[in-house]
Amino acid sequence: MTGTATRYLYLVRHGEATADESGLTDAGRRQATLLGERLRDIPFSAVHHGPLPRAEQTARLIADQLKSAAPPHVSEAAGDYAPHLPERDELPAESADFYLRFLAGTTEEERGRGPELARQAMELFSGPVEGAEDRHDLVVTHNFLVAWFVRDAMYAPKWRWLGLNHANAALTVIRYAPGRPATLLVSNDMRHLPTELRWTGFPPEPHI
Repeated sequence: MTGTATRYLYLVRHGEATADESGLTDAGRRQATLLGERLRDIPFSAVHHGPLPRAEQTARLIADQLKSAAPPHVSEAAGDYAPHLPERDELPAESADFYLRFLAGTTEEERGRGPELARQAMELFSGPVEGAEDRHDLVVTHNFLVAWFVRDAMYAPKWRWLGLNHANAALTVIRYAPGRPATLLVSNDMRHLPTELRWTGFPPEPHI
């Protein structure tokens, strides 16, 4: 991807969702507000979010705290989907059964649509930008897509989005500078959250 100025991509997993995923819990709303306060002074050019309520509500709560940003914009490419469905021979032998079981519930439609949306997301949100000024973009999305961007920035194989987990309202930042490889500046950062609001949505065993 070519461009003449640096893009800073801020990736956020939505705040904690209710059990039916119809929106955010009280904790999720607080998480989003606190993240917005942390990002208040960033001169965002765009705020994108996925179409599901938990992502939209998170984006709006963050945007309410920002000093400067365009209104939140819904993007299907920022939605919740599996970006790549690996074949067995792509996976490490010792973990292939585990990951294939995890992905077994995906439909044929999802298997076709997910990779296409992931391609669109990379085109829309990654890489340097044209112009003389650096650009800051915020994308409020879901765990799978954050993992997909992290995997890409690390030049890891396509299947490696699997097993990368991000907590609710955690912040990941990737820098795309002209003529240089992508740089993962921040990953799964929760410093804006008090202890009781950290690690929600994250598998229990690696909580720190």
